Amino acid sequence: MDARFDGIAEFVAVTRLGSFTAVAAELGMTKSAVGRAVSRLEARLGSKLLHRTTRRLILTPAGEAWLEHCVAALAELDRGESALMLARDTPGGEVRIDLPTAFGRLRVMPVLLDVAERYPALHLNVGFTDRRVDLLSENIDLAVRIGNLDDSADLVARQIGVQDMVVVGAPGYIAKQGVPRSLTDLKLHDCIVGRRQGNRIAWLLKQPDGSIARHAVSVKHEFQDFETVQMAVRAGHGLAQLPLWLVQDDIRDGQLLTVLDGMSGGAVPVNLLWPRTNALPAKIRVIVDGLVRGVRELSTALESTGNADIAEDYRQQRED
Repeated sequence: MDARFDGIAEFVAVTRLGSFTAVAAELGMTKSAVGRAVSRLEARLGSKLLHRTTRRLILTPAGEAWLEHCVAALAELDRGESALMLARDTPGGEVRIDLPTAFGRLRVMPVLLDVAERYPALHLNVGFTDRRVDLLSENIDLAVRIGNLDDSADLVARQIGVQDMVVVGAPGYIAKQGVPRSLTDLKLHDCIVGRRQGNRIAWLLKQPDGSIARHAVSVKHEFQDFETVQMAVRAGHGLAQLPLWLVQDDIRDGQLLTVLDGMSGGAVPVNLLWPRTNALPAKIRVIVDGLVRGVRELSTALESTGNADIAEDYRQQRED
């Protein structure tokens, strides 16, 4: 603790209570310890603050001036403590959030806007990127990331969902090129892939031994984000492996068909990250709770339709 603060609490308490005995009882100290604390304060300041008599304690002019500064400083500390407690208990203020591009825009933002509507004092500052951000150095309060995480003692991670992947193609493309039945068949197909941080995204596919591994495919086109890949697949340019949450409506509407059912693997975790802290501020807590609830509702909706059910629907359509 800074030595400049030594004795201040005792000095202010003495002026308020009028005796070392009363201060000792209030602060849980001995009378002599209170006296020594005030004496050390006087020595450090080089000024006598109190006239001590057998009957009472009287402030000197220097003591009166010092007391005014001490009271103002303690009042400011009280205001600061109150502000921190308010921030901890009342959702409000700026929250800096970093989201993955497609999942963030389409799935996370509606949840965040719902939270912001319920807590008008919140100020959302949201960025979209698929790169690995450094939350601490970039002053990010919350981030959503898809994929396995590295261990970090400085961050808290909470899994809020799972991203299931499916391989899809447009009905016209599949009618022309045929339905792939095995991983080997993919060599005969045009495949559309995404890129992340400048690197081509490999497909996650089930191998003959049942394990899930990255699989290199014959690439026709590659695009920076999933939404562009989805657009190209809809237009009949090839097959793509995409998140079920992104293409479930296209599958249900018949714009896209699933292929390699049971071979497209890789249930990828969706995680919420924030810097580790002793007490989570209210503005962060309500967003965390909102995202956990919102993504769970999304997962429940997907499970109620079911990837297997969707695939079965469209296998039947292809047979018809």
